[in-house]
Amino acid sequence: MTSDRNLLEVHHLTAAFESEVGLLRAVDDVSFCVPRGQCVGIVGESGCGKSVTAMSLVRLLPRPSGHILGGRVLFNGEDILKMKSRRLNEVRGGKIGVIFQDPMSALNPVHRIGDQIAESLMLHRGMNRENAWLEAVNMLHFVRLPDPEARAREFPGSLSGGMRQRVVIAIALACRPELIIADEPTTALDVTVQQQILSLIRELREKMGSSAILITHDLGVIAQNCDRVVVMYAGRVVESAGVKELFANPRHAYTRALLSSMPRLEYPRKSQLPTIPGQVAPIRHYVEGCRFCQRLERTGPCLLQRPPLVEVAPDHLVEACPHCSSLI
Repeated sequence: MTSDRNLLEVHHLTAAFESEVGLLRAVDDVSFCVPRGQCVGIVGESGCGKSVTAMSLVRLLPRPSGHILGGRVLFNGEDILKMKSRRLNEVRGGKIGVIFQDPMSALNPVHRIGDQIAESLMLHRGMNRENAWLEAVNMLHFVRLPDPEARAREFPGSLSGGMRQRVVIAIALACRPELIIADEPTTALDVTVQQQILSLIRELREKMGSSAILITHDLGVIAQNCDRVVVMYAGRVVESAGVKELFANPRHAYTRALLSSMPRLEYPRKSQLPTIPGQVAPIRHYVEGCRFCQRLERTGPCLLQRPPLVEVAPDHLVEACPHCSSLI
């Protein structure tokens, strides 16, 4: 059942990649919702399936190796996974904007900045070239790029990393999308520029009334920018809740480990920061049971059967491994 409260509903999404040993599931039965007007953060270490989840939502997995094996992705009640190519192209870029994590690979190095923004406007909003160019300049002003008229005539290689990221944001927001997917939008940027970019995304989203999915490995970013958070580990959702609830009452051992590894002002200078022991297992070695138990080198039945997601408080779900979850 869909809800008018939710702009996006993801039900049992499963995605995999072909390999020499067969299909390897990078996203394993993932479900979550994005309420209208809210920002949902997806957090976890590298290799936990965050970006694959995001690209699956708009069917941008690399082909021919990437496959969506099952599930439903309901956008305004319409299943993206069942859309015909023409309808998908209308939604992707028009109704859903994607901010990619690497602006150099997202931008075409041989086309001017203005032309790349104008292309989206001509395709999705039916503008002619002249009006699309003027709106492209307006979008560069909208994302506060200095001297937008001159920048629109430049090529990506002449811009700094922070400027290129603003251009990617301008492309994603040009058609005033209902949903923004920001896939680690501050990767490789220095701390000052990171904060500027995140503040810009938050401000523009609020101006347009858009919902958002913000993908990151930084819980500090989640705390400042999101209304809800989905914690992913090894291709699965291990916990999801409102941001305030999750930070105040984390129930899964992995969530608690992520929180404890965040630097704090009260730590003594030059002290060793807490870390999570072990590492995320390679996809081909995933167990069917609790994968955080696998990381901690536990043995026994916990590795054999997948723990169910249990609601421990209103809208607070946790993977109910007896070793890793606190259900009381």
